[in-house]
Amino acid sequence: MRRFFQTKIVDPIADLLRQGISPEKLALGLAVGIVIGIFPVVGATTLLCALAALFLKLNMPAMQLVNYLVYPLQILLLIPFFHLGAWLFGIEPLPLSPAQLVEMFKTDLWETFHRLWDTTLRAIAAWCLVSLPVAACLYYIFRPLLRTSSRLKKAGMKPH
Repeated sequence: MRRFFQTKIVDPIADLLRQGISPEKLALGLAVGIVIGIFPVVGATTLLCALAALFLKLNMPAMQLVNYLVYPLQILLLIPFFHLGAWLFGIEPLPLSPAQLVEMFKTDLWETFHRLWDTTLRAIAAWCLVSLPVAACLYYIFRPLLRTSSRLKKAGMKPH
């Protein structure tokens, strides 16, 4: 696990710092990539990260790296975003157990699609509510870490 973390996360980020990307820009790219990576629409995050990288002039490989790494987190957060969205709009959350969904599809296919669409839109609203504070927190966590790492790399030292 440590080797995976080193080769798949630490080394690529260190390479980006060596290429001259500022710690601030890289921290912002990582924070935005993570926040977009948990967007509650599976399959949309790669395009959203690419658009954000172009619009904000951030490092696309770094953003896509963290986007792919947080995919399990995106899946884990779907139900909480669905429930937060329902709570924000003052409605009962959609029953989401596999058996309940199958029964809903059998009973009324179009109504089920409509309810899933509405649930997803409310989840997006919930994501919008939490995304900016989460991105800011991540940025302020990553920035000093990347500054320190950058200084160590310039001095020829290895971070522990």
